[in-house]
Amino acid sequence: MRCMMCERFSLSHICSACQESLLTPVLHKRTVMGSVPVYSFFPYHEIEPLLLTKHTDVGYYIYSILAKRSLGAFATQWEYKNTVASIGIDDHATSGYSHTAVLNRALKSHNILPHYGKLRATQHYKYAGKSVEERLMNPRQFAYTPFAEHEVILVDDIVTTGTTLSEATEVLHANGKKVILCLTLTDAQNR
Repeated sequence: MRCMMCERFSLSHICSACQESLLTPVLHKRTVMGSVPVYSFFPYHEIEPLLLTKHTDVGYYIYSILAKRSLGAFATQWEYKNTVASIGIDDHATSGYSHTAVLNRALKSHNILPHYGKLRATQHYKYAGKSVEERLMNPRQFAYTPFAEHEVILVDDIVTTGTTLSEATEVLHANGKKVILCLTLTDAQNR
């Protein structure tokens, strides 16, 4: 096969040379709900074509590479006193896989325990290209399924306005959980 970035022959969808030179994470931070930090790993413009593979057959492989280089690297270096849960936002499988479950799986480490199917949207309104007002008028209405850990890391691919992460945080807080941080591949405001 050919590398999606440089088109050289590769055993992976993105060759190791391109992964090293083009997919080096640089943390960007913002907050939601006033104090919950949201860390993103890549500038949006640098990975936009890769993000667009989300609902294609190759998306699983691309998201796996992005997850390993960002969230996987984060998990190996992150130190915290307690074991925390990581929850992918609405990790329902579409197009054959769940992109947030792929991202979430990369976080598995000695102090991060990924959980699946714990926060699923009951309203499937398409947010792409919509205003903050329209997003607020059409909440995801997350269904929560209990899990043991008290502290949580939320995982999504893109943070745009922050409404999805804020709504998810509110649902978890209402169920006695504390969101300590959110992780996304990219921040759409970081263009």
